[in-house]
Amino acid sequence: MYAILRINSYDPGALAAGTDRMAEFDRLHAAQPGFVGSAVVDLGGGRQFVLNLWDSAGASRAGLRVLAPEVERLLVPLMSAPSQFLGAGPILSWPTARFDDG
Repeated sequence: MYAILRINSYDPGALAAGTDRMAEFDRLHAAQPGFVGSAVVDLGGGRQFVLNLWDSAGASRAGLRVLAPEVERLLVPLMSAPSQFLGAGPILSWPTARFDDG
């Protein structure tokens, strides 16, 4: 498996009013081939740590080509700052399993 890690900063008011935008993006994200799921941690003040899981690096790249314009359309209007890319790479361990290079 492969992971993408980001910090997203949202305007709290825009985020509260934009639940339909977030839900639409989550549906589009979930429909991408090879997408496994996301974990989102509320860091307070509109900041969120986001961990996206994919079957492979190739699946994440293909998903990015589809999702990048949707991020611009649906999420950027809710953000107070650009999304901060922290890193990406194969998952080496998980609480109950180990994974090969993705």
